[in-house]
Amino acid sequence: MQVYTTDTPAARSGRIKVGIADFAVSSDESTLTTSGLGSCIGVALYDPETGVSGLAHAMLPEADDGSEPAKFVDTGVELLIAEMQAVGADTDRIVAKIAGGSTMFDFTSADGDGSIGDRNVAATRTTLDGFGIDVVAEDVGGSHGRSLELDSETGDLRVRSAKSGTHVL
Repeated sequence: MQVYTTDTPAARSGRIKVGIADFAVSSDESTLTTSGLGSCIGVALYDPETGVSGLAHAMLPEADDGSEPAKFVDTGVELLIAEMQAVGADTDRIVAKIAGGSTMFDFTSADGDGSIGDRNVAATRTTLDGFGIDVVAEDVGGSHGRSLELDSETGDLRVRSAKSGTHVL
């Protein structure tokens, strides 16, 4: 069974593409993928008991007007968790792996809070902590882009980048 929250095309060969400002949930043996993570953050969640997994690709740390909730870490992660719970996941068992949050350009916020990437990483940690979900692995920061593949059967998160090759979290 697969649950889609946006107009993501049907899986091809067991792959579900997650676009920018998008998320998807799977309760079968699909691979959830996303690419183009620069300052954006990829949040991979997995419930090992039920095999329910989810992947979000958020652009900004906090929602400002309620539109496009998957665009933001705080509302996107909340929606992702709710969709996972709807198909049997339990926040007491869900673990998180995160990747992205790079500083792609030398711009920081006017109030000195750091780059968008840094703020996305901080918002992700804060949001997950609010749900009692531990971050068990991460590949964040730096100045390079990443692509992700979440194996819904094992919870393994494959991270690819031109700078550091491919590794599994």
